[in-house]
Amino acid sequence: MSIDNVNLTVLANYCAAAAESMGWTLMRTAHSTFVKETEDFSCQILTPAGLTVASPKTFGATWFTGLDYSGVIGKFDCKEGDIFVVSDPYTGFVSTHTPDTHMWKPVFYEDELMCFVANHIHNTDVGGAVPASLSRSLTEIHQEGLRIPPIRIVRDGRIDENLKAIISRNVRNPEQNWGDLNAQIAAVNVGERKVHEIIRRFGKDDFRSGLGQLLDYAEKQARAVIASLPDGDYFFSDYADEDQAGGYPVRMALMLRIHGDTITLDFTGSDPQLTSSLNMPTGGNERHSLVMVGLVYALYCLDPNIMLNYGVVRPAKAILPPGSIVNAIEPSAVGMRSLTSMLLQITTFGAFCIVCPERMPACPGSESIMNVKTADRNGRTVMASLGPISGGAGGDWRADGAEGSGANGGFCKNTPVEINEAEVPIAIARYGLVPDSGGAGRWRGGLAMEMEFKIFAPESIVTARNRDRSRFAPWGVAGGHAGGTSTFTKNPGQLDAVDLGNADVVTCDPGDTILIRGPGGGGYGDPLERPAETVLTDYKRGMVSRERARHDYAVEISSDGRLDLRSTADLRATRKADPMRTFFGHNRYRIEFERIWTPQRYAMLTSILETVPVTWRFFVKHRIFGAIGEKLALDDGGAENVTTAYHALCEEFTDLPRFHGGGEHLSDLGKSTPVDESRDPVSSFG
Repeated sequence: MSIDNVNLTVLANYCAAAAESMGWTLMRTAHSTFVKETEDFSCQILTPAGLTVASPKTFGATWFTGLDYSGVIGKFDCKEGDIFVVSDPYTGFVSTHTPDTHMWKPVFYEDELMCFVANHIHNTDVGGAVPASLSRSLTEIHQEGLRIPPIRIVRDGRIDENLKAIISRNVRNPEQNWGDLNAQIAAVNVGERKVHEIIRRFGKDDFRSGLGQLLDYAEKQARAVIASLPDGDYFFSDYADEDQAGGYPVRMALMLRIHGDTITLDFTGSDPQLTSSLNMPTGGNERHSLVMVGLVYALYCLDPNIMLNYGVVRPAKAILPPGSIVNAIEPSAVGMRSLTSMLLQITTFGAFCIVCPERMPACPGSESIMNVKTADRNGRTVMASLGPISGGAGGDWRADGAEGSGANGGFCKNTPVEINEAEVPIAIARYGLVPDSGGAGRWRGGLAMEMEFKIFAPESIVTARNRDRSRFAPWGVAGGHAGGTSTFTKNPGQLDAVDLGNADVVTCDPGDTILIRGPGGGGYGDPLERPAETVLTDYKRGMVSRERARHDYAVEISSDGRLDLRSTADLRATRKADPMRTFFGHNRYRIEFERIWTPQRYAMLTSILETVPVTWRFFVKHRIFGAIGEKLALDDGGAENVTTAYHALCEEFTDLPRFHGGGEHLSDLGKSTPVDESRDPVSSFG
């Protein structure tokens, strides 16, 4: 049976409203700041097969449009009144790290299973080696806190008290944790009631068939957008600063292949799985939700009318090499998968910038999630999130990037200063935007956020999840410059000041101060084309300094804050287009790094690592990086240096397999369909 398009749209709106109702219930009844303020949660209406049909667009966690529960719901014979839960990333590949607790409930109507309602929250703490459970330094998932396999938590309306006891015993703040779980139960119960209302309105048959039609409709829309793009192979790569504390960069490589109305995302050439927690547990699922988020964002950017559900990702598939950062093998740690997922999204954005530069923004800044474990004046332990410290969004072809709101951070909300100081015994001294952090361009990148706060209790621990972009800056597009890098400092401006770099766990004493700044968004277009009056406005608003106005935009502002038109005209006349300028505006650190680690060297490294057992890959990568050192590649790309380093390693460790290949099957990595300059909105761009 099929329902007409008008009623299908009505059904879509009803399902979205039901998911929204679940979200409001969850937010209003949760105990932790990270749920009720930051809104790091999602809610879904699922098909009987477990595919997401509807989810809210107004709450914080928007990564789960394509969430697929089929790996867990088939494990049970469910009955009315049952509620299930899972937080183990390696069982069913629904949860993506241990703090993400997913809950789902079957919805029956007249004794027939009609659908499921589901939600997930990010628990502030689920035990493990560090407060908030997550750190780049962890090396196996057993250190990352409680792992709940798929299990029935409510039977016949009654909570499993034994499971409750196990959960409470393994977390640092059981009252807060269990309060959030009760909020999840309340949310799925509300979802069940709302679905019953929808079924009574539409009837069982139309509701059941309508869910499938909603997926088909979204798929049709997505295929139409993809078909409008030029066929070709489009390569882009990006980097995280460190693969472990003090380590080497992490590379995410993507060959985006567009053919007709289909897309393939080939991540061959990405780093091997790491001996740190930056791995992604996808199980090799070619449409895993974490892998597809960047694609969903890009398609929605190209057509905001797309219906957001699992159907959007049906025209796509991903190639996720086993034993790589995008397809880690148990028991690899995965707690910081959010950093790697954001890197994957940004890499996807970069590939789409090559496909259609006139319709995609520059690189957004990433975000860090701040948590504090401390004690109040009565000695009571307090564990809470202070919210995200975001970078700015990238500029695009028509507007500056949003300030302090990087475009791919899941849209988690900031926590008001008053709430933070009321719930956590700290004093926030500064909270705002960072001047000069946005990348210069015809359209400026968004400014980053900053927060400074003081600790009052001994042995307090601050965690900064997703610390990154202190070296590799968000890139500009079409002549735009890179945004500013992030910083993390203990006791800034004092004699004992410490540059924390990308550290994500910091122990503090009473009186210690923490200052964290995010990265700015990349700029779009030639900065010399930005109107001088607009640059002056930026200066008056405290967004751009006089020095940067002159250096980046060739705009002269006098000491009394006036625009010097004559000097500006002369200055701009002397500036010439940089003949070495490339389409992407990278910062100096990346430019120098890629003079050493060329596409040819990376292709050879990838080819070698494919032959090496998974357990050896991270070690081999590090030893080869150490052997290459700062040796610049010659015109041939320097691939031979990589094979020489590996052969020397084989002499030292005879268990390693000999390598006789030349990486020919990977030789196209880094070669892609060039930007069509006829579609480039920056007509002077060379």
